[in-house]
Amino acid sequence: MNVVMKASVPTDIELVRRLFDGDKEAFAELYRRRHGNVYRFALYMTGRPEIADDVAQETFMTLINNRAAFDETKGAVNSFLLGIARNQVLRRLRQERPTVPVDEHHEEIDNSVARRSHFSHSVVRKEEIDAVRKAVLSLPEHYREVVILCELQEMSYAETAQIMNCAVGTVRSRLHRARALLAEKLEPARDENSRSKVVNSTRCFA
Repeated sequence: MNVVMKASVPTDIELVRRLFDGDKEAFAELYRRRHGNVYRFALYMTGRPEIADDVAQETFMTLINNRAAFDETKGAVNSFLLGIARNQVLRRLRQERPTVPVDEHHEEIDNSVARRSHFSHSVVRKEEIDAVRKAVLSLPEHYREVVILCELQEMSYAETAQIMNCAVGTVRSRLHRARALLAEKLEPARDENSRSKVVNSTRCFA
């Protein structure tokens, strides 16, 4: 009886080790696996696809060119990449104010939102997605990023704290405040029942 051995899927850490040894295929696989997370974070933070593209490229180049900065004992590769992306995004936002044109490039964001929706189209309508997208983009940066990381990227409080280089308690308090701000911003756009669905389950537009 012939037994077919199925090749194991390499972990992110294994891929990073291999790319540091010059394995181009390992880099390509890691890029394919994690590029979307980095791109979406930058897109939700800035509202601008061209910046999101640049940030994604710069993030992976930083990983390659700054090997000494990566410590596999301090967290997941995805968290490390998002930490780099966060630094890149915040620098861009400070350089290019006023930023986040909430009425521009909305189609790219809405399409990404709709593809990742956990609710049916009858529950999450396009106008709801559009309203929430604008509300998130209008949040101050320190509230916007915690919503994106915890809700849209579904990172744990501990992972988010690592990415933001802050205490877990800070993440909790900022997320609580961010949800309250979203509720206030979305109040005029929908009735109480519809609003609560979106605000209390923010991941519906992730």
